[in-house]
Amino acid sequence: MSISCALKVSPIVLLLVLFTSANAKKSGDVTELQIGVKYKPPSCEIQAHKGDRVKVHYRGKLIDGTVFDSSFERGDPIEFELGSGQVIKGWDQGLLGMCVEERRKLKIPAKLGYGEQGSPPTIPGGATLIFETELVSVNEKPLIGGDTTDGDTADGDTTDDEL
Repeated sequence: MSISCALKVSPIVLLLVLFTSANAKKSGDVTELQIGVKYKPPSCEIQAHKGDRVKVHYRGKLIDGTVFDSSFERGDPIEFELGSGQVIKGWDQGLLGMCVEERRKLKIPAKLGYGEQGSPPTIPGGATLIFETELVSVNEKPLIGGDTTDGDTADGDTTDDEL
């Protein structure tokens, strides 16, 4: 190929490469909901079902690790009716069947989170969200004598790669 031909083609190739990389998904983005069980209590007497009133502690992060909200730090879990659309779809789906005191890590794609519009200024459009969650109670019933601290346990832990 002659130099003059290469000079004509290279800007087109450069534009194609730039366009492709700009539209490529960031590392860690997901297209479907991923649920990782971090801790499951020895007995699961109370589970969350659609229509239940649940209290959940959470820490929300972007895929780069930036924390955008955390009830753990406030000491005030969120309360809502599961499956009724009061929270993002990823939560309504990802918390179903969860036991009181269970801890889950949810990787939520944008389509089940805040979509392409995001939630400015903290959550950009198209963002995959990562939530560390702990079910505190279902219909005002906590697990009696349970520990709702933020500590991790060696049993049942999963890594980010295992989700």
